Amino acid sequence: MSFEWVTSSLLDHYEVRSGLSKPATDFGSGYPFLTFKDVFYNYFTPELLGDFVQATEKEREGCSILRGDVFLTRTSETMHELGMSCVALRDYKDATFNGFCKRLRPKPDSDLLPEYVGYYLRSPRFRQAVSALSTMSTRASLNNEMIGRLEISFPSRTAQARISKILKSLDDRITLLRETNTTLEAIAQALFKSWFVDFDPVRAKTEGRQPEGVDATTAALFPDSFEESELGLVPKGWGIGELGDVFTLRNERTQPTAETKSLPYVPIESIGANTPFLSETKSGEEANSSLTLFRDGDILFGAMRPYFHKVCIAPFDGVTRTTVFTLAARDTNARAFALFLAYQKSTIEYATQHSEGSTIPYAKWRNSLERMPVVLPNSIIQQSYSKIVFPLIEQANANSQQAQTLTQLRDTLLPRLISGQLRLPEAQALLNDRDIA
Repeated sequence: MSFEWVTSSLLDHYEVRSGLSKPATDFGSGYPFLTFKDVFYNYFTPELLGDFVQATEKEREGCSILRGDVFLTRTSETMHELGMSCVALRDYKDATFNGFCKRLRPKPDSDLLPEYVGYYLRSPRFRQAVSALSTMSTRASLNNEMIGRLEISFPSRTAQARISKILKSLDDRITLLRETNTTLEAIAQALFKSWFVDFDPVRAKTEGRQPEGVDATTAALFPDSFEESELGLVPKGWGIGELGDVFTLRNERTQPTAETKSLPYVPIESIGANTPFLSETKSGEEANSSLTLFRDGDILFGAMRPYFHKVCIAPFDGVTRTTVFTLAARDTNARAFALFLAYQKSTIEYATQHSEGSTIPYAKWRNSLERMPVVLPNSIIQQSYSKIVFPLIEQANANSQQAQTLTQLRDTLLPRLISGQLRLPEAQALLNDRDIA
């Protein structure tokens, strides 16, 4: 298969242009805008661009975004962030792109398929080439001359399409799993807010109505009136307690050992910023400093700013950094209630406000976060919520694990496919075995 491939300079296929540089006051309204983060975090441009900028007709024409356009990050604080790519798969009306990026627009006679290019430029082969060329002064930078020294290898357009289809099938499945998890989280969050923040079932009963969305047995668990408390009106009979009434700090510290290296390792960066489900794990072999052991069902809570928003439930035994609280629910039958209590914005804000230290603010559990006042429904209601929500958590964790497996498969296939080392029938057979055709 390798003899069918051609290698040529990127500039044989593209014209290069820098993006739009505007003052901060021009952002927030106007026309769609492709940001540095959009380029950095995506193989392909997002379907919808969520940022906006004021741009003239001339600027929109000169910095337009059309199908096939390649965007490369041209400057960054680190070598790792330099030359990250993103490819447009459609035209974006009136959109422009960030000045910290370069746009490579296809020449009319180029035979490169945008989908193939999107994967090739994210391959280890291309990333290594960028790293070898980049320069470092105050910031890493990538200029036109350096782009001209970068190459791309490709087969026929038909083969490009087949390679892209294989890799895209994996990405589509990964996207579906993550979207499903977003929906599962939204369901669990909405129910938590309804029961424990807005007290909807109690309000319904005070008005003589049947609570919506719950059966008669569950509705009977809620009181039919409110009473004053130090936290304002709360359902009658519910207690005012502290976060420490719901959690106990496990805090099992250890140094790397043969045992810890056999466990999954969860660096704090791998805990999703806006999801209570663990999105990624690594091998314990990568952990080379002081560690904290956690157990299946523990709540992991980032204890150092800016990681207070990192909260998830562990689906297995493993190890993490000592900058993560490992919290065990005192009532194991109410772990879903405990998870979403820790995940609430109010909990994260409390941790932020009560953090200590100026250079690297950190939270303390004892006599600090554990003292956070909370409204506590009785254990039966906590367990009823958990009985409904915990299956959603288990499904989400299974989805996350499958997404990580598919991501690893894609990352394994990618360099072999774009180098011609793996034949297309072999790759397709591999997907068929995993039911990802």
